[in-house]
Amino acid sequence: MAQFINKKEDVVIEAVEGLLATGGVPLARLDGYPHIRVIVRADWDKSRVALVSGGGSGHEPAHAGFVGAGMLTAAVCGDVFASPSVDAVLAGILAVTGPAGCLLIVKNYTGDRLNFGLAAERARAFGLNVGMVIVDDDIALPDLPQARGVAGTLFVHKIAGAVAESGADLETVTAAARRVIAATKSIGMSLDTCTVPGSPKENRIPAGMAELGLGIHGEAGVEQVDFSGARSAMTAVVAKLRSAIGDKPHVALINNLGGTSVLEMSILAHELIQSDIGGLISHVVGPAAMMTSLDMRGFSISLYPAETEDIAALARPVGPAAWPGLSPVRPVSVVALPDGLSPIMPLPSDHRPTREFLTDCCNVLITAEERLNALDAKSGDGDTGSTLAGAARALVKAMDRLPLSDHTQLFRAIGLELSQTMGGSSGVLLAIFFAAAGDGASSGLPIRDALRAGLARMQEIGGARVGDRTMVDALAPALDALEGGLKAAAEAARAGADRTATLAKAHAGRAAYLSSRQLLGHVDPGAEAVALLFEFLARSANGETASAGAR
Repeated sequence: MAQFINKKEDVVIEAVEGLLATGGVPLARLDGYPHIRVIVRADWDKSRVALVSGGGSGHEPAHAGFVGAGMLTAAVCGDVFASPSVDAVLAGILAVTGPAGCLLIVKNYTGDRLNFGLAAERARAFGLNVGMVIVDDDIALPDLPQARGVAGTLFVHKIAGAVAESGADLETVTAAARRVIAATKSIGMSLDTCTVPGSPKENRIPAGMAELGLGIHGEAGVEQVDFSGARSAMTAVVAKLRSAIGDKPHVALINNLGGTSVLEMSILAHELIQSDIGGLISHVVGPAAMMTSLDMRGFSISLYPAETEDIAALARPVGPAAWPGLSPVRPVSVVALPDGLSPIMPLPSDHRPTREFLTDCCNVLITAEERLNALDAKSGDGDTGSTLAGAARALVKAMDRLPLSDHTQLFRAIGLELSQTMGGSSGVLLAIFFAAAGDGASSGLPIRDALRAGLARMQEIGGARVGDRTMVDALAPALDALEGGLKAAAEAARAGADRTATLAKAHAGRAAYLSSRQLLGHVDPGAEAVALLFEFLARSANGETASAGAR
């Protein structure tokens, strides 16, 4: 898998340099490349307890991204997923520790415990007051004598950082860190493994499955579970967490493991708040990437039963921009639509033939969803099928609200439904098409001419013409041929759709940004949808009766 790196040997050094140049807070590095990679606060005066953390790289923004006022004083960066050396940790301790002492915050991995622990012993030999706490918040393996340290470490960084920033002594800061560690519970889930720079990707998670309880270094999870969406994923995570926590209010840290989109993370946050433990969550940190595993397509949830002083510590502003802040969980606020935007729908009425006709048309688009998405992936963003199928499903659900016995009002009602339920420019254009067709029908035009009027209005506003490689390439010839019956219309639509595969340039839609190499040989998905619809109608038509009805 291609990655935006140069040489794998240089990824950590170059990433550190990028952070130092753009971090936005006063940072510096110790002069010890390539073996000593330590980021320190450039504004540090050694007057308070220093906090030092770190470990293998690949978890960014942790740990270097959390160096700054109110959080870490120094971060020691190892190679990707590898503990830093004893000398590197010792260099960090010596660089930032003053009379108030230093606390090492270490995740519970053997390499980190040994290297940070020996560095602490050597620092004490220099006469420095150094303490160490071990974070073990992972509940994936409850019988494991030494649980892993994962994203709950961020609670320790923030709360201990706030206590240290206030001027508390090392004993007080250490006690606060241990209190947070004892009560924090975390677990993660992923749909895919991460890609370690310079190494082949391990593909151990099959399609339709998710890995529950995996570590932040790509370690296998405790089990693979069926995956059917965000809700099922969160249900599995919550089940593990519920058995590990009490009934006090908790703060939830919603962590992106690196490769999950912002959109997905918001959906997961919604599912967490709506879950069985949602009522126990008073505040959230995130959703955001805080303790990642390179590009892993997963998330983790960490829970901490914060007391009043902890809430204040978590909410206190800090220097590092990577800390997303603390937010209270509030009910969703809903404001009524302004006057004039609430649609006035005509009175519903039933007409069985029209209901069956519309339902059949909708089913054609629903059935073609994957086919149209695959076409759109070649010349667009791969969602035409989903957009049309989503609108079709919404229209089927709205059938009882439609004036099915009044075709004039029905066109307008369909336009209103599409304007509310169908996304993107295609939704707006089809809403315009049906609204204008309704206007034409209300002025006495036969249905065929009313549809032509709708097409003319859609072209006027949207700007697409035949030859621009859009749905118009199939729709315009189909409506022109409709006078000859549905079979003629279907043949014209198919010919128009197939012709789009020969067009080397699109003049409308997202395909307009693509080269001829990407377009040639691929039918426009909007035109294909129109052709499929007319072909279905032609197959279903009953000779002259159907064509007369179309007129």
